[in-house]
Amino acid sequence: MAASAQILVADDDAAIRTVISQAMIRAGFEVRVTSNIATLWRWISAGEGDLVITDVLMPDGNAFDVLPRIKNLRPELPVVVMSAQNTFMTAIKASERGAYDYVPKPFDLTELVSIVRRALAEPKSAQSTQAEDAGENMPLVGRSPAMQDIYRALARMMQTDLTVTITGESGTGKELVARALHDYGRRRKGPFVAINMAAIPRDLIESELFGHEKGAFTGAQTRSSGRFEQAEGGTLFLDEIGDMPMEAQTRLLRVLQQGEYTVVGGRTPIATDVRIVAATNKDLRQLIGRGLFREDLFYRLNVVPLRLPPLRERIEDLPDLARHFFQIVQKEGLPRKVLTSGALDVLRRYHWPGNVRELENLIRRLAALYPQDEISAEIIEHELAADHARTLDGPVDGTKPVDLSASVERYLTEYFASFGDDLPPAGLHGRILRDVEYPLIAAALAATRGNQVKAADLLGVNRNTLRKKIRDLDISVVRSIR
Repeated sequence: MAASAQILVADDDAAIRTVISQAMIRAGFEVRVTSNIATLWRWISAGEGDLVITDVLMPDGNAFDVLPRIKNLRPELPVVVMSAQNTFMTAIKASERGAYDYVPKPFDLTELVSIVRRALAEPKSAQSTQAEDAGENMPLVGRSPAMQDIYRALARMMQTDLTVTITGESGTGKELVARALHDYGRRRKGPFVAINMAAIPRDLIESELFGHEKGAFTGAQTRSSGRFEQAEGGTLFLDEIGDMPMEAQTRLLRVLQQGEYTVVGGRTPIATDVRIVAATNKDLRQLIGRGLFREDLFYRLNVVPLRLPPLRERIEDLPDLARHFFQIVQKEGLPRKVLTSGALDVLRRYHWPGNVRELENLIRRLAALYPQDEISAEIIEHELAADHARTLDGPVDGTKPVDLSASVERYLTEYFASFGDDLPPAGLHGRILRDVEYPLIAAALAATRGNQVKAADLLGVNRNTLRKKIRDLDISVVRSIR
């Protein structure tokens, strides 16, 4: 990269032009700035500039309209697109039109300089672009910094077949992201096939994935195609991958390594052409440590890791999400509703253990049950209190209860809220550990009928450590004799 590389900057905001040009000059670049697309195109047509930084919406046009012309005329010229319209479709359009990168406003100058240096340092090669417009039906909603990172990562992966592992809490939208990867990627004309590992009996998973021949096992009356065959030429979404049994993991690893599989009861290997997208709400590294997940499979799947933020980490997206869900239910025939500012304040203070799915369910309930056009803070408080009561009463549909981590988070949220604007007394860490440790050790001792050797083994601690904790926590130990 030459130190005298010339950067062309186009933005109708004089202040933004100034801060960008100053940052680029400090980084050792020459800079030319303009406030309109016409001048930018004239410079590019004349062969000027080694890199372009441009806003999308300009007084005399849209940068997305001129990007294909730039790529046709000078395919090796990197173009970095900026926009205050920080939506998923903005990032996708930037990628489809051939932009080198997309930077949402407001942006970090250090990051922008880093992007410019990286672009100028990369080998020059012609870049193909897609003229097909993705449309404005946004599959993902939110303009928060956390979601901007997701949009940019997705835009970079659309034109690749890299294997992606999506992690995130339940209800964060992992399948929605997987579908976006497919619907806006180069496999969009192929099928999208999803399979939930947690919903299939262990002894049927291999048959579900790879299919089976007639007579392969009891009950196999006919040949059946598996999900790999159904997803040929498209995307196979493996949801809840952390629940896949070890024997199926071994076969999946072989497919990823060799690019072929054998149906259950078959002998002839079948070549496969699918993109794998996996998802889990579990920590796969912890499962590896416990011997429940293959480390080699983890690295095969985790080529591109993508973590979806919980709703509490993107709370500024809540108004957009609520409005989006209200629009959906209105299209389904329910009356139009809006949230008051007070109602939004209540929603912002809530912890959202069920994430975006919980919010969607709440919005549907509000639209269906309340005749008011405006949903007040009192209504929201009533519904959230009812949700909390249902959680405390336990599941009524036979599903498993909320996990310990979610319960602790909910407890801590309410505990901090009880102090208002103040903080709890110092020493919280020790108090919480003691509160958890006491019932844990007591339960282990009860399960082992007071046998401290067995309890220490169950807990995975040294026997002397257990004795000390029993003494420090003042736990009564009663040996039970069968």
